[in-house]
Amino acid sequence: MGKIRDKFWLNPERAALIVIDVQEKLIPAMNNRVSNQVIQHSQLLVEGFEALNLPIIATEQYSKGLGHTVSPLQAATRQHCIEKTSFSCCGEPAFLQALAKTGARQLLLCGMEAHVCVYQTLLDLLDGGYQVHLVKDAICSRFKSDFEVACTGATVAGATLTSTEIALFQLVEGAGHPGFKTVSQLARRRNP
Repeated sequence: MGKIRDKFWLNPERAALIVIDVQEKLIPAMNNRVSNQVIQHSQLLVEGFEALNLPIIATEQYSKGLGHTVSPLQAATRQHCIEKTSFSCCGEPAFLQALAKTGARQLLLCGMEAHVCVYQTLLDLLDGGYQVHLVKDAICSRFKSDFEVACTGATVAGATLTSTEIALFQLVEGAGHPGFKTVSQLARRRNP
């Protein structure tokens, strides 16, 4: 595989989805339209990863205060749901253990807030030698300026910016894949 393809193309044999802190009491602090998009796109990613039997890890930041993962994303918590208090998921040993068990080296990140928990996790994962794909249409921050700085910083640090559909279609690679029909149906459910 070439360097470009290796960096920018998700490989289902190496990929895992990380759903970061999409929690009940955090959602109201976000722009309603944007948070709805993040939930919808994260849900499509979760359903796609489940259909392809790929690993998913969900995290919850101080669930006592921020509540649990929102109900549309409860499926994300089935394999692993990691409670944390550090902003970076990598600051929680249980997350690192769950991640190691997946064997994944390409990590797809979605969730909130883009400039805090998502960004700090992204930096730590890059430092740990992982390839990180940041799903731009499945992350958000309270303020657009923070979101933009996080996306810019992510690319400068070496992460790959992607979208929900790019990620899902890369995982099946073509119409001949057994999961193509499912991914195609998920893409049609996506709202602009």
